[in-house]
Amino acid sequence: MRYFIEIAYNGKNYHGWQIQPDAISVQEVIERSLSTLLRKEIKVTGAGRTDTGVHAKQLFAHFDYDEIADVSALIFRLNSFLPKDISVLHIYKVQADAHARFDAVEREYQYFIGLQKDPFLNELVYEVHLEPDMETMNQAAKILFDHKDFQCFSRSKTDVKTYHCVIKSAGWERNEDTLVFTIAADRFLRNMVRAIVGTLLEVGYHKITLEEFQKIIEHKDRTKAGASAPAHGLYLTRVQYPKDIFLENQ
Repeated sequence: MRYFIEIAYNGKNYHGWQIQPDAISVQEVIERSLSTLLRKEIKVTGAGRTDTGVHAKQLFAHFDYDEIADVSALIFRLNSFLPKDISVLHIYKVQADAHARFDAVEREYQYFIGLQKDPFLNELVYEVHLEPDMETMNQAAKILFDHKDFQCFSRSKTDVKTYHCVIKSAGWERNEDTLVFTIAADRFLRNMVRAIVGTLLEVGYHKITLEEFQKIIEHKDRTKAGASAPAHGLYLTRVQYPKDIFLENQ
């Protein structure tokens, strides 16, 4: 059987999702926990890679196992076994050829910016001392819909075959003392959301104009865009799949 495991995690203590040769990752912890409890070596394939320090409210990974007799019991045991900063939300039976990465049709991220100093949230949001112009940042966010090639927001050294992404939604909202940027697309490049947020903040602080933001995308040069926003403000919030790959209600 193939299973999708749905997890959430605080990324503070991890060097991202993907297994690293000399650093702890979320993937490594999940594989080790599953292998221990199922008494068989288990390898998981994630829906994507989050960078060091980035969080996830929903991430799926798939793994193969003969048969899980009691899914609820396994979830309970996993959550008892895993560290406090990783949680298993659900385990689903899926089609034999379902793939957590390649079958995902949409992904959503949110970036949180704190406008007030908060000792309880400073490691979970990016605190700024000066409020940016949200209206102008939303005008710039609309420009993203006019483009498909986002090489300017991609990590320079990457092995992707294409820089094309289809942006489904993008915009800022204010929730009390927090600005929240939500963006959804069919796929994202490495470091893309943090680079977009960093560049939008430069628009919000009137360091670059809307016209310059447009040219940054057109020039496809990472050095022209703004610095990446800090990792700890970024959350992977949703990964969407075709419903027919699930063998039970999602």
